[in-house]
Formats: sequence, structure tokens, C-alpha cells
Amino acid sequence: MKYSSLYVTAFLLCLASLYSCKQKEVQPKEKVVLKKVSIKKIEKPLKKEVVKKVTRDTDTINKNNVVAFLTAYGKQHPETVVLFETRFGNIKIRLYRDTPLHRANFIFLTKKGYFSTTCFHRVVPNFIIQGGNSDHPLTRKLRTKYNYVIPPEIKSHRKHKYGALAAAREWDNNPKKLSSPYEFYMIQDKRGSHHLDGEHTIFGEIIEGISTMEKIAALETDSKEWPIRDVYIKARVLR
Repeated sequence: MKYSSLYVTAFLLCLASLYSCKQKEVQPKEKVVLKKVSIKKIEKPLKKEVVKKVTRDTDTINKNNVVAFLTAYGKQHPETVVLFETRFGNIKIRLYRDTPLHRANFIFLTKKGYFSTTCFHRVVPNFIIQGGNSDHPLTRKLRTKYNYVIPPEIKSHRKHKYGALAAAREWDNNPKKLSSPYEFYMIQDKRGSHHLDGEHTIFGEIIEGISTMEKIAALETDSKEWPIRDVYIKARVLR
């Protein structure tokens, strides 16, 4: 009877273990969504040259001409390398030519100074760091004024590998998987985040500054995954 009781106990423990494993398998995968931003911090004033740069010539693109505009802009501006400067170091990004609309959009917003009004506003360790938004009034003003989305350029050979750069998007009521022109994310999971393959447009990758991404990913955040102290971006096109 003693041994029988031990066998029953062991059997029940095995069942409990299998049930626990099964529960872990069905946990929903993390998504990359657009974050709704509200004023919650003391705003850091932008340099006068940044404000002047981003407030001129903002009527050139809209939701009705986005494809034609970005196609033409991409031909006139063939650059593929962008530098992000942060207080933790630099991140150098290479943009892919086989995602021409997303490449042109990133170059356009960088040259207009949009990204220099933003910060890394979402950090999820072992998943992503997300940027392209802030609680500064100028950022919100530009997002409202431009008001467009980008058709997807999802490629089967582009994967959410470590260091990949991709466009955030709305998941609800967005069957065409249209991309946000403003918000992007970088994959910080060294195994990749392949549950997102085919769901978002991957349009570049980090070529220098992986260690900077890792420093940002280690920051303390609030309950909304926003770093306690803002990580502002200064962006410029290199070549």
C-alpha cells in the first residue's frame, strides 16, 4: 500500500506538470501596437533649429498621395543609412531597398526632423524597444498634420531577427496591415521574435550600436512600459 500510494502521488504530479506546460504554451504572443500618448512628464524643450526645421514644408504628403509622394521622394533621395544619437550611445541603421515606401518615409521624416522630436517610448525586455513618439506637443502636431499610413511591404525573406527594424501598426480594424509612418521597433530578443513574421513590414536593421539598444532595453519603466527617464533621439541621414 505504501508503494501504491507513492505511485499515485507521482502520477498526479506528472499530470500537474503536463497541465502547467500546456498552460504556458497557449500564452498569447506579445504584439507591437501603436501607443496612445498622453502628457505625463515635464516636457524637455526642443532646440530652436529643430522646431524651425519640422514646422516648415509639412503639407507635402497626405493620406491621398502617400504612394505617389514616397515613390517620387525615394527616387530623389536614395540614402539608406540613418544615425540615431542618444544619451546611451549611437545606433546606426541600414534601410532595405526592397521596401522602397518605408525606406523613403524613414528618410523623409528623418530629414524633416520629425524623429528628433521623439524618444524611445516603449521598452519590453527580451522583446523590443519602440520609438517614434513622445509627449511633446510638436510631435503630436506633426502626427495630426501628416495623417497617413503606408501600404505594407512584407517580404517572406525578411525575418524578425535580432536587431531588425520594423514598422508598428494598428492591429484592430487593419486587415491590410497598414504601417504607421512614425513608430518603429527594434528586435531585442536574441532568438528573434518570429511570431511577428508576416505581420509587420521589416524595412531595415541595426548595423552598429547593438550595445546601445541593450542599454535602453535594460532601463526601468513605468506601468505603461515607458522609460522613467526619457531617451530622446537625435536623428540624421548619413548616406
